[in-house]
Amino acid sequence: MKSKSPILMIAALFVLSISCSKSDIDKGLDCVGESLFEKVKHSTDATNPKKIDFTVEYSGTNTLKSVKFTFGDGTPAETVTATGTTVSISHVYSAAGTYTAKADITVQNGGATCTSSPTRSITVN
Repeated sequence: MKSKSPILMIAALFVLSISCSKSDIDKGLDCVGESLFEKVKHSTDATNPKKIDFTVEYSGTNTLKSVKFTFGDGTPAETVTATGTTVSISHVYSAAGTYTAKADITVQNGGATCTSSPTRSITVN
């Protein structure tokens, strides 16, 4: 197996070298790097303990395009188109419990887009 490793590495480097030029990479977005500028917050509404307020804040230099929220309770996902650097939405859970909510955050730079999908554990009383 050890003798095949260098051959596989050389083949992988060759494929990578012909698949993307430096200008293609420069035009793209670094999804991992962009995720450093994204904050996902949630809080329980003051008047309804089953209502959770979600907020996504983006502080990077690109454009926040949209956020698709999946609430983890089987209800359809909801997509919010961004008009600035912050996106907010509220969701009312029908029952108490712990849910895994996900925010698919799409950032755009020219024609290139990048989507990261952080999750949060939500406890509803």
